Amino acid sequence: MNAHALAQNAYVQAASSTRTARDTEYRVLARISHRLRAAAKEKGPTAFPKLAEALVENRNLWDTFAVDVAHPENGLPQELRAQIFALAQFVNAHTVKVLAREAKVGPLLEINAAILKGLSAKGKNP
Repeated sequence: MNAHALAQNAYVQAASSTRTARDTEYRVLARISHRLRAAAKEKGPTAFPKLAEALVENRNLWDTFAVDVAHPENGLPQELRAQIFALAQFVNAHTVKVLAREAKVGPLLEINAAILKGLSAKGKNP
């Protein structure tokens, strides 16, 4: 391994060890949102299966958020926890409608964008 590769590897390890839970949530939600947005724009015979995969990934993340905020040891204020839980329920219900082709993806993307904005407001995120 050359010096450049060693330095880069050390930087990556240091950066990942200093990430907070908030940074991780931001990165995962941003990645899923990007994938969902891209899948929603696709056309053609393979578009819907890709959209379905992205929708399920998004719903799984929101299920994780719901479980996390329902845990008694979660440190967020109770009101915020309740709001996040309610959003998770909406995401689940709306995802079913999108998968049934009865609704558009837009509201899910708007919710994700609002959460990303909130996550970036109190911490340093990329």
